[in-house]
Amino acid sequence: MNGITMGQYLPGRSPVHGLDPRAKLAAAAMAVPAALLASGWPGVLAVTLLAAAATVLSGIKPGVYWQSLKPLWLLLIASFCLQALFTPGRPLVAAGFVVVSVPGLMAGAWTAWRLGMLFLLAAVVTFTTTPLRLTAALEWTLAPLARAGVPVRELAMTINLALRFVPTLFDEARLLLMAQRSRGGGFTRGRPVDRARALVPFLVPLLINIFRRADELALAMEIRCYKAGAERSRMAVLRFTAADYAAVLASLLVLVAAVVYR
Repeated sequence: MNGITMGQYLPGRSPVHGLDPRAKLAAAAMAVPAALLASGWPGVLAVTLLAAAATVLSGIKPGVYWQSLKPLWLLLIASFCLQALFTPGRPLVAAGFVVVSVPGLMAGAWTAWRLGMLFLLAAVVTFTTTPLRLTAALEWTLAPLARAGVPVRELAMTINLALRFVPTLFDEARLLLMAQRSRGGGFTRGRPVDRARALVPFLVPLLINIFRRADELALAMEIRCYKAGAERSRMAVLRFTAADYAAVLASLLVLVAAVVYR
């Protein structure tokens, strides 16, 4: 869990940083289904090029993306193995009850690629958008729900706080692990049952710290006179530019390519 940066904002002056947050959400809203629907090589290539262009234009070093996505490799490997082992088809490797099929390998590769694209697109949006601008974009996107009585502003703020709370959670977990290990705590030694029991003195203080952080956040909001449902103005007014329209159009073309060549 060292170096987790998913959900954090990294300052910069790249073209992606300068995009309107509404354009980023709209582009991501079209790129995500494109990654899920792509099954032909033209669609896969289009989605891959879009994700690669977004990461390059963000001005963030590839090592930062790798560091943020590295803990998710366990999920990617598990998804690949499940698809490879339990997808029926022509067997490629058979050893007892373990049967790896060719369609399973293909399905596992597709699943790993889709998950990787989703994580990468999410990282680009969170790395290049400040919390305030992301909240404003969410409010603008969910504005039609306000007519039905949905508290749009509070909902957008809650989503943003939950997203930004993830790095704090990982930092708390990392510090607790270091403190437990300095006292002789072992989480990687012994039988699985013993390692599971060793996590109990780690999870309890972690939950306590999480609630303490939440209480501090609530107190800070009250000190700043936050009131649910109150009308609030914004320092920065969101405006679409030619670059924003180009980003949305590029994502739309990628989605069309993924659907057409499916």
